[in-house]
Amino acid sequence: MSEEKSELHQHEIPCSNCGAKLTFAPGHQQLKCEFCGTLNEIIIDKNQRIESTREIDYLDFLNTKAAESVTEEIKSIKCTTCGATTTLQPNVVSDFCAFCNSPLIASQALSTKQIKPSALLPFKVSLNEGNEQFKKWLNSLWWAPNDLKRLARQQSKLAGMYLPYWTYDSDTETDYSGERGDNYYVQETYTNDKGQTQTRTVTKVRWHSVSGHVSNTFDDVLVVASSGLPTSYVDKLDPWDLNNLVPYDPKFLSGFRSESYQIPLTDGFEIAKEKMDGPIRQTINRDIGGDHQRIHNMDVEYNNITFKHILLPIWLSAYRYNSKVYRFVINARTGEVQGERPYSWIKITLAVLLVAAIIFALYYYFEVYQYQ
Repeated sequence: MSEEKSELHQHEIPCSNCGAKLTFAPGHQQLKCEFCGTLNEIIIDKNQRIESTREIDYLDFLNTKAAESVTEEIKSIKCTTCGATTTLQPNVVSDFCAFCNSPLIASQALSTKQIKPSALLPFKVSLNEGNEQFKKWLNSLWWAPNDLKRLARQQSKLAGMYLPYWTYDSDTETDYSGERGDNYYVQETYTNDKGQTQTRTVTKVRWHSVSGHVSNTFDDVLVVASSGLPTSYVDKLDPWDLNNLVPYDPKFLSGFRSESYQIPLTDGFEIAKEKMDGPIRQTINRDIGGDHQRIHNMDVEYNNITFKHILLPIWLSAYRYNSKVYRFVINARTGEVQGERPYSWIKITLAVLLVAAIIFALYYYFEVYQYQ
């Protein structure tokens, strides 16, 4: 198992009729030749589908030091600008990083070994649909600089990209200690602003110590294994229809790129633990009961840990504005859009001044003219 940075593969499948390069058609289960029109069906065997979603025992995998059957050799080129790593085809001597548009040189490629993906979700949103989403997003940027839209359209081209993910399953057993708070009510007398004595009901909380044990079961806790994109944006692309996963097949990647993982398996599980923390705390709070809960200590045991390595599809665009890279991402299954954008502080300042002027004008009107 390698802990090297990510890389990208670009797969090309020849047409069975004329030999031309085929491209996977989003929303379909076939490759169509743009030259002779031949349809090349992607056959998914039922047994392969079952095997592709089979969970791998986490601890057993670590103890056997990454069995050869689930690893592959990869050649990668690290981008000196953003840190993402790209794989080029043998006949390509240069390319551009999909994450920041910086140039890549094939002579700088390095070889690493990584876990092979077992399954993926094919592209469903087409390139034309993605471009329409990108235009709508640009037009919605009210506080963007005036020249941004022109520059973004000139520089940006949507790239179809498969992002690497880990999914983790685990049964958890948690011993906890904390406090339970129960409301009770008392009558208090007080003196109001007029000097009158009045009575009111006040809610108070009676706390007492508690401890207990809870169990949770987690299925397919999703962790993005790429650091090429901000996690805050990628997480908002959820949810993904993981029930439609298909076995990993290079045919689905034809015409697209796929990034291999940058976050190792063990680091990914630490992120998964953070995602499990919230639901575990919710279970503890329900177990404590009462009106209020405080958790002082949690001792979590993770059992039956399993994982999968899968690829999920996005449309990605990177553009530069004032020497900074901004990215636009689309969930290529649902069309969910997330993006980075610059702000025009001139527009914001003018808007603030305009609002202040309106407030002042209204104040002046009511303070002066209404008494004339």
